[in-house]
Amino acid sequence: MRLLKRSPNGGFELNLFNAGDPPPYAILSHTWTEGQEVTYNELVAGTRKDKNKAGYGKIRFCVDKAAQDGLEYSWVDTCCIDKSTSDELSTAINSMFRWYQRASKCYVYLSDVQCRITWIDAFRRSIWFTRGWTLQELIAPPTVEFFSKEGKRLGSKISLEPEIYKITKVPIGALRGQCLSEFSVDERISWATKRKTTVKEDKAYCLLGIFGVFMPLIYGEGEAYATLRLREEIQ
Repeated sequence: MRLLKRSPNGGFELNLFNAGDPPPYAILSHTWTEGQEVTYNELVAGTRKDKNKAGYGKIRFCVDKAAQDGLEYSWVDTCCIDKSTSDELSTAINSMFRWYQRASKCYVYLSDVQCRITWIDAFRRSIWFTRGWTLQELIAPPTVEFFSKEGKRLGSKISLEPEIYKITKVPIGALRGQCLSEFSVDERISWATKRKTTVKEDKAYCLLGIFGVFMPLIYGEGEAYATLRLREEIQ
């Protein structure tokens, strides 16, 4: 498991840790913008071009906020996973729920919500609530805090609980950490029914952690086959 650490020169460096016993870390939840995210290879290369991307600001926000909260390390999916390696990508996706679950802090960066008097309306419409992967990022961490595009804190999973329930229809018990196996298979699947993923197979893969199952990723198999394999693993 790779974690980000702020370097003395103000940049970022990646440190490798045993995934079973990492140091305390903060984790970022966000939505991707095509062509604007800083990748693992770009971060390692340390090119100036990556600093012009919108995604660089999100990384900076995460590590700076973590430092304010007394955390030395952070994890951001766009640059902490080498997605050019299929084995690493598969391991990461199968481990993602646990990584969010073990995080000391989870920061949700809402790029489409600005901190205004009427920000709650934008919060309700945020694309973050429509994406497949953010379902587990909402449920898994014990501590979830929401931030606007400017980095202003809007509230937590606890303080915004009534709104989050209305938006997602995820039961309060699940939001508060109730064991997910206490909810039926159909109910858990329903939480993601209206959510979207860029890659069609991810409609099934984003539910692996919700059901506590592990399975190989076969991109190209299609959503139907991926869902069928998921159902077989659940049974």
